[in-house]
Amino acid sequence: MRLFAATLATETNTFSPLPTSLAAYKEGVFLRPGEHPADTPLMCTAPLFVARKRAAAEGFTLIEGSCFAASPAGTTNRADYEFMRDEILDQVKAAMPLDGVLLGLHGAMVAHGYDDVEGDIIERVRAIVGKDCVIGVELDPHCHLTKKRVAGADIIILYKEFPHTDVVERAEEVLTLVLRTIRKEIRPVMSLYDCRQIGSYPTTEPLMRAFVDKVSAMEGKDGILSISLGHCFPYADVPELTGRVLVITDGAKAKADAVATAIGEEFVAMRGKTAPPYLSVEDGITFAVEFNGAPVVMADPADNAGGGAPSDNTTILRAMIARDVKDAALGPIWDPIAVRLCTDAGEGARIPLRFGGKIGPASGPPVDAVVEVTKLARDCWQSFGPTRVPLGDTAAIRVGGIDVVLISNRTQALGLELFRNLGIEPTARKLVVVKSTNHFRAAFGPIAAKVIYVDSDGPLARDYRKVPYTRIERPIWPLDEKTTPGLIH
Repeated sequence: MRLFAATLATETNTFSPLPTSLAAYKEGVFLRPGEHPADTPLMCTAPLFVARKRAAAEGFTLIEGSCFAASPAGTTNRADYEFMRDEILDQVKAAMPLDGVLLGLHGAMVAHGYDDVEGDIIERVRAIVGKDCVIGVELDPHCHLTKKRVAGADIIILYKEFPHTDVVERAEEVLTLVLRTIRKEIRPVMSLYDCRQIGSYPTTEPLMRAFVDKVSAMEGKDGILSISLGHCFPYADVPELTGRVLVITDGAKAKADAVATAIGEEFVAMRGKTAPPYLSVEDGITFAVEFNGAPVVMADPADNAGGGAPSDNTTILRAMIARDVKDAALGPIWDPIAVRLCTDAGEGARIPLRFGGKIGPASGPPVDAVVEVTKLARDCWQSFGPTRVPLGDTAAIRVGGIDVVLISNRTQALGLELFRNLGIEPTARKLVVVKSTNHFRAAFGPIAAKVIYVDSDGPLARDYRKVPYTRIERPIWPLDEKTTPGLIH
């Protein structure tokens, strides 16, 4: 038995002012066959990672392909996408004959000329391997479950958790179902229900937590192999942007249709009830200062690099400085130039520094202040579950009573190391501000006396009615009140 595995992934914010080129992939994950580390999966590489570990014991040969992944940003350069895609396709051709293909993709990647990158890859792989080869795909729930990719793959499984703490577990499921299909133990069939909605569905909130637990409990019973909830990625202006439910059963199409419809209708009924409440910046600061307990962890989702934002918006920081907030920490702010200036000045230096507010109007004005450089670190990192996420060279600076983490590699706040590697202990602060939508909850939730969310003026508007869509299919909630959810035939 011969299986091939590869990755090509990013999450594309089509409104982002940050183009994505080959350089972004080289800063993220850019590995040729055999170069993937043995100890941990990287961005979207979990299918290859788990297949490598299970190959010998389960009697199959794994042919490793290339793994390319970049941090979320704007649309990928067309030539660069085609270069990476074609390299993987050539590897598939060279690996033939194949019994199975494992693809670690994101699901919300857009390249110039390609609204549905993942659908394009799956379709082209299918043309090479033929109808009898089993194609299994792992996707992020912030994906677009397009008709093309469902038609082209045999098995698609999305992470269930947000924050995405179950990436490896879902990759194990993909591999297991692919192997069972190859061995003729099961015959997977898929059904897709279109909820016609855009929303935020963190599994750290009670309603979504219960829904995901219910869905998970249904799997492995009555012929149901898998149920996936596609959240969609709200900042991609592509036609098939919408929340969808994908159900896989063992040979029972009518069953898959019925379950997808029932789960889809329940998902639709949850509209407007799944996201946490958002405070204004001023109200959030007031709450944190007056709250009897510490730390208060305040999230800034509107400037989340994980959604393609620059992560250099200064609105919250400027408000904190204006109110002379003490005993606080904030990060990360992406500003490689400021990091370089701090590095040149050295630890302990007091320097006038302009930082943040660089990329565009939604970044806000820069901060100009005399700062103390408290700590410098080369090739820094933070953890996200079992993975290490690079931060590049970093600097910690102090502005009044606020410690700020500046980074060189643009990414969101994920692990406590973001602060601890620079000598800042988040548990000892009154207020910790993190630029992230919800992934921070895995590490910061357990240490927080209280978690709050604020809606700043960063580029990722939390009211999706304010996002300037021009290409998505209408009607869709919340842009339209009346929608027509239903099964896709």
